[in-house]
Amino acid sequence: MLTFFRSFFQSKVGIAVTLGFLALIAVAFAASDITGSNFGGVAGGDNAAKVGGQTIGTGALSQAVSNAFEGERQRNPTLTMQRFVASGAITQVLDSMIDRNAIYDFGKKVGIVASDALIGSELAKIPAFLGPDGNFNDKQYRGVLAQQRLTDAQVRDDIAQGLVARQVLVPVAFGASTPFGLARRYGELTLEKRKGAIAFIPSEAFAPNTAPTDAVLAQYFKANLGSYIVPERRSIRYAVFTDDAIKGARAPTEAEIQQAYNANKAAYAASETRTLTQVIVPTEAAAKALAAEVAGGAKLDAAARAKGLLPNQLAVTREQLTSQASAAVAQAVFSAAKGTLATPAKSGLGWHVVKVDGVVQKAARSLADARGELVEQISIKLKRDALSDFTARIEEELDQGGNIGEVAKELGVTPSVTAPLTADGKVFGKPGETVPADLARVLQTVFLMEGEGKPQLAEIVPGKKFVVFEAADIAPAAPPPLAQIRPVVAANWAREQGAAAARAAADKTIAAIAKGMPLAEALRSAGAGAAKTEAIDASRKEVAASGKVMAPVALLFSMAQKTTKRLEAPRNDGWFVVRLDEIIPGKLAANDPLVAQLASQLGQLTGREYADQFRKALRQEVGVSRNPAALRAVRERLVGGGN
Repeated sequence: MLTFFRSFFQSKVGIAVTLGFLALIAVAFAASDITGSNFGGVAGGDNAAKVGGQTIGTGALSQAVSNAFEGERQRNPTLTMQRFVASGAITQVLDSMIDRNAIYDFGKKVGIVASDALIGSELAKIPAFLGPDGNFNDKQYRGVLAQQRLTDAQVRDDIAQGLVARQVLVPVAFGASTPFGLARRYGELTLEKRKGAIAFIPSEAFAPNTAPTDAVLAQYFKANLGSYIVPERRSIRYAVFTDDAIKGARAPTEAEIQQAYNANKAAYAASETRTLTQVIVPTEAAAKALAAEVAGGAKLDAAARAKGLLPNQLAVTREQLTSQASAAVAQAVFSAAKGTLATPAKSGLGWHVVKVDGVVQKAARSLADARGELVEQISIKLKRDALSDFTARIEEELDQGGNIGEVAKELGVTPSVTAPLTADGKVFGKPGETVPADLARVLQTVFLMEGEGKPQLAEIVPGKKFVVFEAADIAPAAPPPLAQIRPVVAANWAREQGAAAARAAADKTIAAIAKGMPLAEALRSAGAGAAKTEAIDASRKEVAASGKVMAPVALLFSMAQKTTKRLEAPRNDGWFVVRLDEIIPGKLAANDPLVAQLASQLGQLTGREYADQFRKALRQEVGVSRNPAALRAVRERLVGGGN
């Protein structure tokens, strides 16, 4: 409910970003692999911002943005750095870093610090730094830092900032409360009802009928390049082969067969397995009493259950029973005939009362008897070893500059090349087509390769099926030539021109309504008589219950009565004209349970607002300045990096 309110009032909460640990490195450690970049000095100055007595370097900012990009690309594989930066990522990341530095600077001034011991305890909680035993592993820690191109000082400073931020901001937000009167007013807003209408003036109704000139279209295309960027595409050259490619694996020798037989003599020796029903009791007297009852004609299972005991069934050899119970129990059980009760015997678990349900005798098997089985087992191992040697040789050939064509010729297979693929496994330009199943496991690796013609070997089905693959053709994320998409660009230009005319029509409509003209008549007078109009008569609660709140509806619920506003539709599709005729206030009793619930929820949001205001006040307290030239340089460096 409160989320719904805040979407109407456009409030913003930034505390979550500030309190999060590891702003610089957290995303990097969450990602499975980060290629990274060497962010040294950037033109425009080495400092992106100054916060109190501290500076934020362009290298640190670039690295933080890149790490955030890689983390986001885990969720959206086709995301490009251009689109990421265009969404405001640099500003958002820099704001977070400024806040953390401002809080840290303030904390030092008032004596709030993070000790080395506390920083160490936080390090020990990061899964990427833990060894197989679940404890902090310094070697692994250093290895991860080297992989991410981070220093120990960077990581510890970042954790220190997070710890100080927590100590500074949590007390600010803690214990905030909201008066019941305010909570009641919020509750009444859910019952508030509004009446009005929403008209949509489509751009296509005002789009020009004449095509744009080449110069006009080229200028439009250049100004909107970011809208036409297609994701990075990579083709994969590959050759698939199976373990059948291993030819001429030798047969087992007599010595190997004899050795395998000797190593498993116990498995081929004569053996006896007995199936048993067993009950364990604590004393010898209880065991004898139970045995006597069975000897008198009772069933062991029923007699045991009648006493609250739980019998169990098992199948064991003498050696197994000796290990599980005791030699005495095994002697008693294997001395009893099939269908009889063994003499009660003791183990560390208690006294065993056992009935022999069945006896299975297994005759000894000679070397001649087991020969076929042994030959099969050894042959499988020999083939597996040969396959391991073979794949190792292929990998060595590839490492030394071999190519897929040569390997495929050696294997007797024909290499293939896929159509251009995007990072999410889709065939570019062919809806519904995806990466071949044999390549699904190597797709991510292909998109992490630094260039073309660097083949690798991978398993498709462990020990059975393999693939040699490489990036055959890499097309970086970029807009296609205008000639290639001219009809699409021309249509978008026409829509933009139509949107401008639709906006003018919306303004004329609003001006006519202000003079007392009804909405429908005002639309006609503005040349938008074909606009679709929908009457609105609903409460906030009803709107929220309908699911997603459309933007013009949200606007209607934030307007003053008897007012009219316009709102742009996405993608230059047109303009909305929103008219609010009447507001009918909602009523909520002071003792309604909803009031107390809202007071509690609003208290939490109030605490966040306090922390957000405090955060902004700290910026003013310590002083913040940004370096526009350095920020432009960071942007150019990131966008021009081929992502």
